[in-house]
Amino acid sequence: MTEIPAASTEARQRIKTDQPHTARIWNYWLGGKDNYEVDQAAGDQIRTLHPGIGDYALADRQFLGRAVQYLAGERGIRQFLDIGTGLPTADNTHEVAQRIAPESRIVYVDNDPIVLAHAEALLTSTPQGRTDYLDEDLRNVDTILEQAAKTLDFSRPVALMLLGVVIFIEDDDEASGIVRRLMDRLPAGSHLALSHTITRPDMPDVDAAVAFWNEHGTPKLTQRTPDHIAGFFDGLELLEPGVVSCNRWRSDDSETDLPAEVAMFGGVGLKA
Repeated sequence: MTEIPAASTEARQRIKTDQPHTARIWNYWLGGKDNYEVDQAAGDQIRTLHPGIGDYALADRQFLGRAVQYLAGERGIRQFLDIGTGLPTADNTHEVAQRIAPESRIVYVDNDPIVLAHAEALLTSTPQGRTDYLDEDLRNVDTILEQAAKTLDFSRPVALMLLGVVIFIEDDDEASGIVRRLMDRLPAGSHLALSHTITRPDMPDVDAAVAFWNEHGTPKLTQRTPDHIAGFFDGLELLEPGVVSCNRWRSDDSETDLPAEVAMFGGVGLKA
């Protein structure tokens, strides 16, 4: 597995502790400890503007678990390319996949220095499988695929996980182009799992919370409508139940209670 102590040290030097950051606030809302007072203050302020915002993090995390469980358990996927990894918590992609299929291979990708600093926690695996981590930006599609090919076999189906990461691409055409370029390079039988913060007239407090974040935090976020998010699956077979609130995607009654809908929508599509 990859040796990264030097990269980790360098990453820690790049971390700005005087400015709130999305990954750390997300970690705070999930009850993690990898955050600073500045993140907690911003997270609390956002929660004042939109009290249900913390439910996004939980719903998105549950969506990840259900999507990976479905892909590994019912679709037979044994390779996962998880871009926009975020800070490691319980039930990361490799943990869910390898519980079902120990031979599963996972490549995590993120360009956040605090995620890189904690990457050692991600670089664990069953003896039969493998995990790796790339310090790379979502926009660098060719580099990501070139480096990921050292761990993944792109002649076999891959699940591309883009959870809460396309929101950082402001331009609509660029965002769609990135998703399309990634999926174009994957073989038939591959899947796309994607989640994204939405904007909708009946959720004005979400817009206020995002506006506050974009004024005070980093990186900036872009909201999109549910229909726009469904457009990321153009050319794919969008699997049931389609693009829905993350907590309603193939959920069951055993999971933590959440509102009927949260402003984080997701879906899974198949490349035929």
